[in-house]
Formats: sequence, C-alpha cells, structure tokens
Amino acid sequence: MGSPINKITLKGFKSIQSLEGFELGALNVLIGANGCGKSNFASFFSFLRELIEGRLEKTVNLAGRSDALLFLGPKVTSKIECKLDFGDNGYRFTLERTKDSRLIFGDERIVWFGKTGPGRPVDRSIGSGHSESKLKEQIEDENRNQIISSYIYSALSQWIVYHFHDTSDTAAMRSECSVHDSFPLRPDGGNLAAFLYRLQTNPRRKRSYQLIRDTVRLIAPFFNDFLLRPENEQVRLEWRQKGSDFPFQPNQLSDGTIRFICLATALLQPKPPATIVIDEPELGLHPYAISMLADLIKSAAERTQVLISTQSPTLLDYFDPHEIVVVNRKEGRSTFERLDEEQLSEWMEDYSVGELWQKNVVQGGPTSE
Repeated sequence: MGSPINKITLKGFKSIQSLEGFELGALNVLIGANGCGKSNFASFFSFLRELIEGRLEKTVNLAGRSDALLFLGPKVTSKIECKLDFGDNGYRFTLERTKDSRLIFGDERIVWFGKTGPGRPVDRSIGSGHSESKLKEQIEDENRNQIISSYIYSALSQWIVYHFHDTSDTAAMRSECSVHDSFPLRPDGGNLAAFLYRLQTNPRRKRSYQLIRDTVRLIAPFFNDFLLRPENEQVRLEWRQKGSDFPFQPNQLSDGTIRFICLATALLQPKPPATIVIDEPELGLHPYAISMLADLIKSAAERTQVLISTQSPTLLDYFDPHEIVVVNRKEGRSTFERLDEEQLSEWMEDYSVGELWQKNVVQGGPTSE
C-alpha cells in the first residue's frame, strides 16, 4: 500500500483561496452546507490524478478553461499552488494562467524528507514552463530524480476519488465490461462486475467477495448472490434473489442498492488505495443502510485513509468530533476547521454530533455572507 496524505496546502483552486498546512488523519469527514466547498476539495484529488497522468490540458478544457478553476476568476487569482506531504516524500507545483486561459507549470518539485535511509533531504525542481507534468518523464529517464519521482508517482496514483452518483440505466456500473478490466475498481464503478468476478474466482480473495456479498444482504434482504458469467470476455452484474434461480439483470437493482454495492466493494476491497475519497456517499440510502455505511467507513479507516464529504446528520452521528472537519464559505472562500472534542464535551453529554450540527452549535449550515 502507498502512503496516505499527512498534510496539504492548497491555494487558488475553485472556492479554496488558501488552505495552509492542513493535516489529514486516517478518517476525515467533511460537513457543510451546499456550495461551501466540500465537493471542490474532493474534486481536487481527481484533478491531481489527471495532472500526474499528463492530462492537465484536457482537464482544464473540459472544466471550461482555467478561469473556472481559479478562485473568483483571473482578476483575483492568477495561479494555483499545491503542497502535499505523504510518508517521507512531498510533491509541489504551481500552475500559472496564460493569456489564452491555459494553465502551465510555474514550478514542479519533488521532495524527500530524508527520514529513512542514508542521504540528505531533497527538494528539487523538475522544471517550469511546461504544459504537462514531468513526473512520469522523470521515472523513464535514468537520472538522479528517478527513484524519488517513481515513489511520488506511485503514491499519488493510489489516491482514488470514488463517485457513484450516476446510477441511471446507462450508468457504467450497470453495463457490460471486459472481464480483464478487473483491477483497480474504477472511480465510477464501471468495472464493478469484473472486479467482483476477480474476487469471486481467486481463492485468496474469495473471503473478501463473501464479505461484500453478505454486507449487501444486510441492507437488501431479498438479495442472494451475484451471478457473474463471462461471455465473449464480457461480464455484467447479474444477480439472484433468495428463493429463485431466475437471473436478474443490473437494471433491476434500485439506485440505492447498486450504489451501496459499489460503496461496499470500494470500502471492503482486500487491497484498498492508500487514500479513498468519496463525495456524499449517503445519497439515496435508507437510514439503516447509512448506519451500515458508517461501519464500513470506520472499518476501512483502520486499513487505509478515508476522506468523505456529507450533509447527513444521520451519518455524522457515527463519528467522533476529532474526525470531523467543518467547511464554511465566507466572502466567497471556503474555510476548513476540525472540531475540538474538548470544547464540545459538555454538549456531547446530551446530544450527538449530528444533533449539534442541526442545532447550529456546530457551524456548517447555510449562512449569509
């Protein structure tokens, strides 16, 4: 498993004007009103993934050019800055706006803190003025940056943002996929059937498959098992109901059920990413399913780093104050503040965290700026 995130500095990205040296733990639950910036924070990790894969220009174009990514637009913000610390390494970059609304690297840096092994700490620029990340290029070249760049790329590529919102009839998770596209689990669940088939047919992973299946049974009592039958190297998420041998199709699963299957698979997978990010995982779930989801999140956080954003007081009730980050929006900028358990101790004798949020004792509801 790669390294989770220890600390992040992010400036100028969407509604995040300045987030300085913010520490992340094993479990991080972001709460806040609509539009406060929770989703912007989560989306940064998707942006980062595209950036290190050499798809920055495409990502900026799809977003509506650089002006849509800069805090309050180019008249206020001309660049995006990021510093990430993880394990013994760090990754830094500055993206500057060009006159034609592109983003180019003002600087891109690799860092090794020198905590393990011989040698001095390293903080080295790998270029400026380029339009796509040079991180992977450093790995391919035999130079003094190769080992550090290789580790950094490996760590960053193991931070995955799961987004299971699209559960429509044409959603990727309901469609056929290649049986060979079985790892890792895709961010949209597009290879869910192949991923489960791989667990089901691998003796070393079958226990994980059974755990996922049994967890789904808890929130969907009618569900018996998945029926994963590759044909022409394609597989789809067929399933059987208890007391019947009829093969049901993926479009016969409700939106909430198939979304929960995706969440359970992501959180119970035997080799999870170093960091899992999920935006509003409670959408469309029954209160009992939300309680199960909370258990899955807490269990996953014992094996990997989990970062979720939510607006559900029900889900919030299952977490401790120190695991919760309140996001507010003030004068157009997102602010992030971790709850202080000691300050809330008296309130916690009579109320849950979700109740305190609803009563506005814990800030994070709609406010007028």
